Amino acid sequence: MLLKNYFLSHLLKYGSVVCGSPRSRGAAAAATILGRGPSQCYYNYAGKPRTRSPGGTTHARVVDLRSDTVTKPGPAMRQAMAEAEVGDDVMGEDPTVNDLQQIAADLFGMEAALFVPSGSMSNLIAVMVHCRERGDEMIVGDLSHVHIYEQGGSAQLAGVHSTTVTTHPDGTFDLKQLEAKIRHGYPDPHYPRSRLICVENTHNIQGGRVLPLPFLQEVRALADRYGLSVHMDGARVMNAAVAQEVPPSTILQHTHTVSVCLSKGLGSPVGTVLAGSRDFISKALRCRKALGGGMRQAGILAAAGKFSLENMVGRLVEDHRNAKTFALALLDCKPPLFVVDASAVETNILRFSLQDSTMTPHEFCTRMSEVGEDEEAALGQGVQVLMYPHVGNSVRAVWHLGISFEDTQLAIQKMRFVASQYFKGIRQ
Repeated sequence: MLLKNYFLSHLLKYGSVVCGSPRSRGAAAAATILGRGPSQCYYNYAGKPRTRSPGGTTHARVVDLRSDTVTKPGPAMRQAMAEAEVGDDVMGEDPTVNDLQQIAADLFGMEAALFVPSGSMSNLIAVMVHCRERGDEMIVGDLSHVHIYEQGGSAQLAGVHSTTVTTHPDGTFDLKQLEAKIRHGYPDPHYPRSRLICVENTHNIQGGRVLPLPFLQEVRALADRYGLSVHMDGARVMNAAVAQEVPPSTILQHTHTVSVCLSKGLGSPVGTVLAGSRDFISKALRCRKALGGGMRQAGILAAAGKFSLENMVGRLVEDHRNAKTFALALLDCKPPLFVVDASAVETNILRFSLQDSTMTPHEFCTRMSEVGEDEEAALGQGVQVLMYPHVGNSVRAVWHLGISFEDTQLAIQKMRFVASQYFKGIRQ
């Protein structure tokens, strides 16, 4: 279904943009698995594809659900990169970079955009521009990516202080708590100056949750009331747009700036687009240079980004559908072993936990990544499914363009095999 007039114009202008069917929310919810247990960082897990497993299999099928960052460019994207017209982007002369930036700005409903190497750099640039003086303060969710996973770059490199609000299971936070965090009385020498509110959409740690539009509208209204800016870490905002069946500009009208990754579900090998007003982007360009992000003939990379925005957004609905399919299979496991809230699986990220504490998330991920002795006889082939132990004593799995419906079914078979072997072991 094409969404509003946006889709008509953008399908004509850019090709396939955003499509999808209404989200299914009919599954009964199990216990919510979100929380603040020991901070177990999923990047530490060592599960990787191997050529030979303990069972002796040399050619196991690998289903890599560690992250949507593991995607690789396909032949069409590689061809676009090989044929890209290039120039010196630091001089503003790379036509492919310029095209990408204009396409992104139009798509996001912003005045201008800037191509940068990474999402972490993009978020840091946004903080540096919005928080104009060292000692300024931004307000972030306590489970946000910018707060947890970006090495405190805002303080380390920009001299910007952070204060946190409690992240709710759906990725939002309490607006009264948010308002209470805003500093008043500047230039009182005791306090930093509140400048920026950061939101994350979709929310990574909370399992790919999509921020409701009314929440974003209220955050923007609060920011406007106190003269603050709103920046969205929109690494996966295109997933949010597909899930909500709205153009990204409908989401981003409630923010001043946004950072959108091209190298996750959209499949580019590298790159992020930062978008905002023309004045913001002119200042962001200076910050990018200071951080070492000035690139020369970057059109080779930008061509992949153009291909992603023009061709890869519509297929995100497949990732969402496959993640939901796996979640429902977890709930269908007999006897019950997994705890998952299927109604919270809104996009391509799935978090779940295990009911039985005798099997830890790390052990489950290890079993899924290895090929056991009886597996080939039971499944017809060896299957390695790669996942990560995650925060709150949970497991994290992420679907992407490298994972087909068939791969998802193989992952379900492997999960059922691991569960059956586990129950067989505890009965002996």
